[in-house]
Amino acid sequence: MQLIDKLTVLADAAKYDVSCASSGAPKRSSKGKSGLGATNGMGICHSFTPDGRCVALLKILLTNFCLYDCQYCVNRRSSDVPRARFTPEEVVTLTLDFYRRNCISGLFLSSGIIRSADYTMEQLIRVAKLLREEHQFRGYIHLKTIPDADPLLIAEAGRYADRLSVNIELPTETSLIRLAPEKQVGTIKQAMHSIHQGESEARAEKRAPRFAPAGQSTQMIVGADATDDSTILHTAQSLYGAYRLRRVYYSAFSPIPHSPKTVPFEAPPLLREHRLYQADFLLRGYGFQAGELLSGPGNLALDIDPKLAWALANREHFPVDLNRAEPSLIARVPGIGVLSAKRLVALRRHKRIRFEDVSRLRCALEKAKPFIVTHDYRPLQAGSESQVLRQQLSETPAQMALW
Repeated sequence: MQLIDKLTVLADAAKYDVSCASSGAPKRSSKGKSGLGATNGMGICHSFTPDGRCVALLKILLTNFCLYDCQYCVNRRSSDVPRARFTPEEVVTLTLDFYRRNCISGLFLSSGIIRSADYTMEQLIRVAKLLREEHQFRGYIHLKTIPDADPLLIAEAGRYADRLSVNIELPTETSLIRLAPEKQVGTIKQAMHSIHQGESEARAEKRAPRFAPAGQSTQMIVGADATDDSTILHTAQSLYGAYRLRRVYYSAFSPIPHSPKTVPFEAPPLLREHRLYQADFLLRGYGFQAGELLSGPGNLALDIDPKLAWALANREHFPVDLNRAEPSLIARVPGIGVLSAKRLVALRRHKRIRFEDVSRLRCALEKAKPFIVTHDYRPLQAGSESQVLRQQLSETPAQMALW
C-alpha cells in the first residue's frame, strides 16, 4: 500500500478520538538552536469532520488493525473496514513533511492493539523517540497510552511526549464489560495512576527529567450505552480528583457501518455533548460539584445551559448584590464568568458597581439581568417563577446539519 493510501485510511480512522487538544504544552522553539519545530499558544492546527467535530492534524493511527472487539469502535476486530499500518519511520517522515509545509504544529498518535499492549506501546514510543532524538523535533507530541502496557513503557513515553492520554471510553464498569470485554477499568485506572505518579515526581524534583508536562487527558463516549449525564459527570469528577487530569473529553457516539446490535443505530444529539462540555467547565473552573448540576439521575437540559439551570433551581441565592457578594457567588451568576467576577470585585474597591459597569464588561446581560442587583438596578423578574424565566431565557435546541 502506498504511503498516501495508508494516510487516507489511518487519518480517517483517528477522527473519532477527540482528546487531542494541546493546551498546557511548555514553550519550546528551535530558533537559534539545532533541530526544528516549536510549540506555541495556537497548539495544533485543526480541521473539522462533516458532523462538526474539531480534530487536529497530524492526527493519525499507527494502525487500525486491532486485537480487541470493542462494540462501539469502527476499528474493532470484527469490523470489515479497510486496514493499514504505518511503520514508525513512516510516521516520522509524515510528521516532518507536514510540519515543513506549515500544516501542523505537532503530532497526535494513537493505535489499535497489535501483537500485544507492550509491543504496540513500544512502537508508539519509537516514533516519539525518533522525532525527539534523531530529528531534534521540538513541536508538540501527544501519545495515546495503551492501558495494559508495562508501567516502565508508560514512564518512557512520558519522557518524550508533551501529553499522554488513556481513554476510559465508557463511564461505568458494567458498560465496559458489556461493550469492550477485553478492557478492564482496573488497568485503565492503573495506567492513569502511573502517569499521575510520573507527573508528581517530576514536579517534586526540579532536576528530574521532564514527564508529560502538558498532563494527561481521557475521553468518554456519550450515547453508546444508556448511561445518563449524572453518572458521566460524577465519573469525570472522580477522575479529576484522583488523577489530576487536565481534561475529560466527551464524544457523541457515531453510528458505524454494520454496527452490532449492542450499540444504538442513531447518534445522540450533539447538543448533549455540548452541554456536558459546559458542565465540565463548571466543574473545573467554577467550583461546582456534579451533584449540584444534577441532583439525581438524569440528563442535562438541552434548552438551557447547566449554569442557568442551576441558578433557576437555586433561586434562594439570587438576586446577587454585585457590591457585596463573594467573588465565587458572582461567578455563579448566569452570564458572568470568572474573569468578569474578578474585575467587578476589583472595581468595587474604587466605586459602587452600576449596571453600566456590568455592560462594559460584555457580560451576557440578558441572562444576568434577572439574577443581579447593582447600585442603580434591581431586577423586575426577581419574583418571577423559575419556569417563566426558563421560557424567557431558553434556547431552541435545534441541531442544523453542516453538510
